[in-house]
Amino acid sequence: MNELIQSVERRQLRQVPEFRVGDRVRVHFQVIEGQRRRTQVFEGVVLKIQGKGARRTFTVRKLSFGVGVERTFPVHSPKIERIEVAARGEVRRAKLYYLRGRVGRRARVRESREFRPEDVGMTPGAEPEPVPADGAGPEEAVEEPVEAPEEDTAAADEALAADEGPAPEAEVPEAEAEVEAPAEVEAEAAEEEPPTEAEEAQPEEPKKDEGQSA
Repeated sequence: MNELIQSVERRQLRQVPEFRVGDRVRVHFQVIEGQRRRTQVFEGVVLKIQGKGARRTFTVRKLSFGVGVERTFPVHSPKIERIEVAARGEVRRAKLYYLRGRVGRRARVRESREFRPEDVGMTPGAEPEPVPADGAGPEEAVEEPVEAPEEDTAAADEALAADEGPAPEAEVPEAEAEVEAPAEVEAEAAEEEPPTEAEEAQPEEPKKDEGQSA
């Protein structure tokens, strides 16, 4: 579990200039006000640095109209656009807490005259992810599907057919049965229908003798 957390934190590391306690730095960070986003610069002396890796933070102190203002920034925060080292301080302490009790010129830190901003190095950022030996990246390396042998496929089809059982016989559609039933009923009704009154009242014609007709 610790290795997983460390790997995630290593991906969040950024390249930042090398600074130490006592240096005067300018921090360009983003400020979100409603739907607007602007960049603000906070310049002061690095009071302390604590933590390591992606959790490393530093505290910057400045005097604003005679009032001390301190602000703590995460070194690898995505809201920090860049950090500039303006001057290198000459101090012999890891925490400059004594500056909190000083005002005016006494709150200043002695700066090195030999310092040049061009000489400031950069800390290493996130390590690139290892590439597999075949050269394919994590997204490109796709496992090919393994095809089953034909014998196993045929055996599986036979077992499936045996489980399903014989195919059901084709059923006669109900519509055809309903159509045939009324035709048979009408035929039976016509045979059993009694003669009407007009047919009973009609007299039978007398049969002529064959001799008279001759």
